[in-house]
Amino acid sequence: MSIKKRPVILDGDPGHDDAIAWVLAASMPEFDIKAITTVAGNQTLAKVTYNARRIAALLHLDVEVAKGRAVPLMSDLIIAPNFHGESGLDGPKLPEPEHPESSLSAIEMMAKVLQESEEKVTIIATGPQTNVGALLLTHPELKEKIEVISTMGGGIRNGNWTPAAEFNILVDPEASYLEYHSGVPVQMCGLDVTEQAIVYPEDWERIRALNNPVAKTVAEWFDFFFIHLSELGWKGATLHDPCAVLSLIHPEIFDIRDYYVTTELSGLYTRGETVADVYGITGNKPNCKAVVGLDRQKFVDYLVEACAKFEGWEVNL
Repeated sequence: MSIKKRPVILDGDPGHDDAIAWVLAASMPEFDIKAITTVAGNQTLAKVTYNARRIAALLHLDVEVAKGRAVPLMSDLIIAPNFHGESGLDGPKLPEPEHPESSLSAIEMMAKVLQESEEKVTIIATGPQTNVGALLLTHPELKEKIEVISTMGGGIRNGNWTPAAEFNILVDPEASYLEYHSGVPVQMCGLDVTEQAIVYPEDWERIRALNNPVAKTVAEWFDFFFIHLSELGWKGATLHDPCAVLSLIHPEIFDIRDYYVTTELSGLYTRGETVADVYGITGNKPNCKAVVGLDRQKFVDYLVEACAKFEGWEVNL
């Protein structure tokens, strides 16, 4: 029995957890990856685009990589070299890109994929929501072609870059606001779930033991990503972005709730906060599926299973 594939656009700012999310996506027979688009966030646009092209080469993804926006819609760029290093993806050596960068911009590429697809398209956005926000602004006629926007960003309880705001949303709150108020289905994997998606050293040793080139690279990404996290007191690596991938295919291992969510734009202490109406106080209809919990062990098992699928893989370094 053949598996019906859902067309997918991967939009992100890789980034170690973006890269691991894309490994997951590439391993899934349920996904037909149509394009990769990049956005400035974890590092500058030039660096994350180069990283995306190298990840595509590692995974033998024969899709175009289109460069997105270099700055947020209405604010200055914030980057995170303390977590991801000067390259944005420090750690193991990666293959050089196999294909040239697309001549289309990320927004043009997204629009092209949506226009040409006979089926609705899923956008998995694991960086700042800048490209998605720009797409919604410039191509409102294509909203109906979007199945869902699965995001990593925000948090109902807390932030991680300010007390109220998570990094991806703080980088471009206006784009996030546009997303939540677009009428397009949104699934949010915020810190509520991603800080439970902890992968411990013994877990990524299971991945290293698979001894294929992709698994080895993933384990070495964990090695680097954990350096700063351990300095902050974490006992493992919080694997944020893969939640936005895995929750689409295995929702049964996640706690997903329907909430009305919006993004705070102007608060002195709360700009970038994702505010969820948990108790239905506003009377607004839910506009978001908020992922707030998961089965950690099954999450890790699926990650190991995904890395095992690259047995016999050849990578030219």
